[in-house]
Amino acid sequence: MTPTLREQALVEEATKKSGLIWVRGTGPTRALWHVWHEGAVLLVGDGPGEQPLPGLTDGSEADVTVRSKDKGGRLVSWTAAVTELAPDSEEWWAAVAELKGKRLNAPDGEAMVARWGRECRVVRLTPRAVGAELPSGSLAAVPPVTSATTRGEVPAALHRLLLGRKRRGRRG
Repeated sequence: MTPTLREQALVEEATKKSGLIWVRGTGPTRALWHVWHEGAVLLVGDGPGEQPLPGLTDGSEADVTVRSKDKGGRLVSWTAAVTELAPDSEEWWAAVAELKGKRLNAPDGEAMVARWGRECRVVRLTPRAVGAELPSGSLAAVPPVTSATTRGEVPAALHRLLLGRKRRGRRG
């Protein structure tokens, strides 16, 4: 079922404004950064230092949920056709031109485009159908196992840094 013009406009506007989208192919649901370009979502991943794209294979379908950038709630859900772009094709270069401007903190700067061509996949998600209703329950899931960490040992003097020492008043 092809989305109506109104549904297409909703999907495009919500997806453009959202920093992350939630995507489920045949693998687990993942929050992914993306770019909206020419009526579709563009993703890059599955390479060193890039986001994983599990279950997003060429010719398959994926479920996409778009959240509000302001409040974080679900705005719209839609089904997408997954297309993997061939490296060095005209479509691939157009996609990479859009993606490289949005990629934050790339470890290799301008060399990332060559790395994407060698080691990563660029995927297009084209909307096919818009969900009639959003799910009523939570879609919360256990985070995937990873070696990444944000926490180390707490410094011994942390309490003094946070609380500070009481200042003595001046005597006049």
